[in-house]
Amino acid sequence: MIGTEYWASIKKDFKAYLSLERGLSANSIAAYLQDIEKFILFLSQELPAKKAPDLNIQDLQYFLIWLNKWGLGAATQARIISGLKALFSYLFIEGTIKSNPSTLLEGPRLSRKIPDVLSYEEVSAILSSIDLSMPLGVRNKAIIEILYGCGLRVSELTNLKLSGLFLETGIIRVIGKNNKERLVPVGKHAIHSLIQYLRHIRKLSTIQKGQEDFVFLNRRGKKLSRIMIFHIVREASATAGIQKTVSPHTFRHSFATHLVEGGADLKAVQDMLGHESITTTEIYTHLDTEYLRETILSFHPLHNKMNHK
Repeated sequence: MIGTEYWASIKKDFKAYLSLERGLSANSIAAYLQDIEKFILFLSQELPAKKAPDLNIQDLQYFLIWLNKWGLGAATQARIISGLKALFSYLFIEGTIKSNPSTLLEGPRLSRKIPDVLSYEEVSAILSSIDLSMPLGVRNKAIIEILYGCGLRVSELTNLKLSGLFLETGIIRVIGKNNKERLVPVGKHAIHSLIQYLRHIRKLSTIQKGQEDFVFLNRRGKKLSRIMIFHIVREASATAGIQKTVSPHTFRHSFATHLVEGGADLKAVQDMLGHESITTTEIYTHLDTEYLRETILSFHPLHNKMNHK
């Protein structure tokens, strides 16, 4: 029997790899390790004599059958398989295994649920519903303008820095997933709202030590939490009478959808959203069939050629 020390050592080294070489956040690393622990538990119960080099695709498929007995949902299983693939990729890179058995491992097919999209009129209604006579109203409008105008993730918004604002050139520097930096254009409406907040609200705030560079602060002078951003968005949407379920991601999704509908290049949208793969960006192209039809009729060379006959 292989002792638990063997897999505990691999897990420890894998954690260091995720942190130092992949540069993942603490939350992402914790999620990976939690899933790997399930695999280690499976091995201890079902294949206690096997080390990493001894495992094959059949063993991994057996693990999937074992997972099914837990009654885990398809999304959870898919996430665990993603973590497992990351582990075996690491083991292959390190030379611990000579071939990667997880390469052909397939998880459950997931339907990509598309969240609600706000129309431009709904976004305008939400912004108009904010009471700008209140200091927090000025801040909250700037928050929503940036979410919609730049398509930021909520974590990117909460971590936005003053040192990353280049408003004179209409650019902000964003630190996205895996600490990857990108430059995102920001429109004049968002810039105006942001300047109003910075000059008339934030400048008068008492800022806590260590929080000086964060753009958006709470009443106590500390950076806003993710939960607070959700609350701000939900409250503004309810005040505007929006019936859809609205979250910070709804503005990111709307940002991308409106760009694509307006004719933006998908690769440009990918860059602005900070997606590693353009496949991820494609979820934002759920355009109605009439829009697609009009696009084909307007731009396809064969159709245009036929029209000119």
